[in-house]
Amino acid sequence: MTTTTTTTTAINSNSKNGNQDPGLYFIDVARQYSSPVGGETELEPTELNAVKSSGGFLMVSSDKLRVKYTNVNLHGHNVGVIQADRPAPEKRLVYYFEIYVKNAGAKGQIAVGFTNHSFNMRRQPGWEANSCGYHGDDGNLYRGSGTGEAFGPAFTTNDTVGAGINYASQEFFFTKNGAVVGAVYKDIKGLLIPTVAVHSQNEEIEVNFGKKSFAFDLKEYERQEVMKQQMAVDKISLPPIVSYELVRSYLLHNGYEETLKAFDVASKNTIPSIYIAQENGFGEQHIAYALAQRKAVRQENTGVRASEMHKH
Repeated sequence: MTTTTTTTTAINSNSKNGNQDPGLYFIDVARQYSSPVGGETELEPTELNAVKSSGGFLMVSSDKLRVKYTNVNLHGHNVGVIQADRPAPEKRLVYYFEIYVKNAGAKGQIAVGFTNHSFNMRRQPGWEANSCGYHGDDGNLYRGSGTGEAFGPAFTTNDTVGAGINYASQEFFFTKNGAVVGAVYKDIKGLLIPTVAVHSQNEEIEVNFGKKSFAFDLKEYERQEVMKQQMAVDKISLPPIVSYELVRSYLLHNGYEETLKAFDVASKNTIPSIYIAQENGFGEQHIAYALAQRKAVRQENTGVRASEMHKH
């Protein structure tokens, strides 16, 4: 059975059993069964960067996942702050990491959040511009200022606290012991680096970049976020002709030849035939050439990625 026949049968069956927009269905098919250009995997943070830290105010474990404050906090700028080895990846729905508070120390001035490459490594995350941090001693959230805003509960010894970026909603969100504390608008542009800080005697934390299970159910959070986005998309009402043109342009641009053919066949029942004739008849040779070229580029890139994976 050909791809066109199989896909057309599926869309007809889908239309009878539900109300899914045919355009959205064909985009899903294209993404599921093809490999668009630019699908390279981003590197994720895996450990703390001992070089990008406050140096003498903290001690980093040999596995670069634990930090302990080694000073006595005589001054406000004696912060033990350290960044991850890489920025948070951006080409995804959500990025998230956690810390476990092994010891809240004398004052519990522990913070978790995100900073940029130029952050002052003598300051708590959130105290400086282009940074955001959730602080354990007062439960406040700091965003580019030494003055915090009421946000959530304080955290202390044996608590697990998480920090995340929701790229779909453009928000920072924070968790405590597996539950969401709250979220705020992500008003910082550019790459952001997971950052933690300790600031009083004997404070000690352990960072989890995902090598171990999180206390927070990240998969469920992502599932709910996808549902929110889908509901938002479903509320958008477009005339059938506009929807047809948008989806057809997407499939053509990415070189999904077989899916495009199936889409045209299935659309005959919902789109006026005169419009399809105009859309498909004008520049047919140019469209066929463009499809062939873009399909070849996709396949070539897929082959390159596969060969690179085998090398490693």
